[in-house]
Amino acid sequence: MNRIDKTFARLKAEGRTGLVGYLCAGDPDMQGSERSIRAAIDNGVDVLELGMPFSDPTADGPTIQEASQRALASGATVTSVLELVKRIRSTDDDTPIILFGYANPLFKYGYARICKDAAEAGIDGFLVVDLPYEESAELTSHMKPEGLHFVPLIAPTTGMKRATKVLEHAAGFVYYIMVTGVTGARTDLASDLKEQMAALHAVTDLPIAAGFGVSSGEQAAATGAEADAVVVGSALVKSACQNRIAEFTQELRTALDA
Repeated sequence: MNRIDKTFARLKAEGRTGLVGYLCAGDPDMQGSERSIRAAIDNGVDVLELGMPFSDPTADGPTIQEASQRALASGATVTSVLELVKRIRSTDDDTPIILFGYANPLFKYGYARICKDAAEAGIDGFLVVDLPYEESAELTSHMKPEGLHFVPLIAPTTGMKRATKVLEHAAGFVYYIMVTGVTGARTDLASDLKEQMAALHAVTDLPIAAGFGVSSGEQAAATGAEADAVVVGSALVKSACQNRIAEFTQELRTALDA
């Protein structure tokens, strides 16, 4: 069984809300990135979204864009990201790791090759921001034989007819984007989250993780009251830059478990 499935099954059995944490691989360099990842996992992150640095992101706000630029400046490549995953896997064979990013680096590396190499490194799935469902088969056809999950993104603007079609072929969990726009911490969260979660649960049995904007324990708890998991990205990246990722992850975990 894929680690993503195992983790969400365990969380459900325990009656707990999952914490999905995003960090950019190679930020500020591979050694620093590895320390941040281990700190996040050791202090409560259930699923790691590992960002693949890319020069031209379209969905990321300033915080994650800057993290990606720092990683690229330090020499991060697809190969070095996979080597980073192997090092994490040398001491952690349980935490799900999702490769999060854009289609261009994966396409350039080769879809068949990246699926094989990612699975061998210990990746559990992909979340590709700019690869629409209609064009995803070229990648997913190589993912399935390797046991990799393709995690879909659903937005507030996604109609239920389209959401149903997309989710028929999804695996692992659903990433629900609570707000329109780019990533980044926000002071206010979506007011329609409860209704959106109910609508999605009516068309899929997959766990639903909600994100985009969560930046505190209080916001994580409010989001987690409606979703199966909470995604924290920009705020977690900021905490790593401030050398307080352990403390911030603990704050999120404590709030979700309260």
